[in-house]
Amino acid sequence: MPDYTHVELRTLNGPEYRRVSTAPPRIPTDDEIPVIDLTPISGDLAERKQVAAKIRAAAASTGFFYIKNHGIPGELIGRALHQAKAFFNQSSEDKDKVSHSIFPKNDGYHGVGTTQINNKESKDQKETFSVRYNPQNDPTVSDQASLPPDASGAFASQEKLWTGTSHLPGFKETTLEFYQARLTLARKMIRLFALALDLEEDYFDSVTTHPGADGLYVHYPGTSPDSDNANPDVGIGSHTDIQCVTLLWQDNSGGLQVLSASDEWLDARPIPGTLVVNIGDFLQRLSNNRFKSTVHRVYNRQPHSRYSMPFFLGFNPESVCRVVRTCVKEGEKPLYEPISCGEWHRARLALAQKMTS
Repeated sequence: MPDYTHVELRTLNGPEYRRVSTAPPRIPTDDEIPVIDLTPISGDLAERKQVAAKIRAAAASTGFFYIKNHGIPGELIGRALHQAKAFFNQSSEDKDKVSHSIFPKNDGYHGVGTTQINNKESKDQKETFSVRYNPQNDPTVSDQASLPPDASGAFASQEKLWTGTSHLPGFKETTLEFYQARLTLARKMIRLFALALDLEEDYFDSVTTHPGADGLYVHYPGTSPDSDNANPDVGIGSHTDIQCVTLLWQDNSGGLQVLSASDEWLDARPIPGTLVVNIGDFLQRLSNNRFKSTVHRVYNRQPHSRYSMPFFLGFNPESVCRVVRTCVKEGEKPLYEPISCGEWHRARLALAQKMTS
């Protein structure tokens, strides 16, 4: 019989504990983290529903899956990776020109060891560059004045973000092009999630017009050969994601580990040409726990750097969302009260900052 321990997670309602096997991470089965082909989303509704059925099974099980034929060109991903490396290869002084402390909405640079997503584990051995949603960068927003008044305070100027990186040739242009491609894909994915929840395909369209959406470059420095491999520092600690859905490109280093439905760590190894997709806490909430926001973590035990590029999609910050009707049986009460995505996101970020300080 395997031995078990527990992972502690901080939530808005206090700590929660997940049982975890102490066995080494193993390769997942095809059912645990499947590869889903998105080619049919360009077809008719019946074809999209077939894809949604596969997503439903994955979302209700481990909450993780890969997607292939996702529509983001490999050439664009390669250019974005080049820009990520160019940014992180700078001096600390140059990176700090766009420190997150300059920006009120968490855009910009976070250095190695400045975050700790799980305060029972080591500080996160990673550095990040973040771009948050701004309607100026959204091709679907033709008139910012048309946004609801409640949303007016949700977006901050990113001018200093781009002036502080203007010495990097093509950085702004490529970073925004990649951001826009991922935003487009994320909106398509949320339509598939609507179908997976037995809702109308456009059910979430009205709450993704100016969403909470963060695009990141992440660098995990290599691990020294003489480091303590028995108790290695985490790249990012055990956690669940905050928002609705995450899209992740990862390089070939490996290190992403996902907690299975049977409480075992799974190696979510990189598969060329795919992105990893996982459920966030807010979508689990809206699905009344039908979909799983699964614990995951990253270790970089390689001597070389690891790079990843995650994208987090939430909903319009002022939109109050509730458990969807298809996830509540007649006569039952939802497990969660309505809350705006912005309020949810701010509270969770405040909790994370409290844990780090």
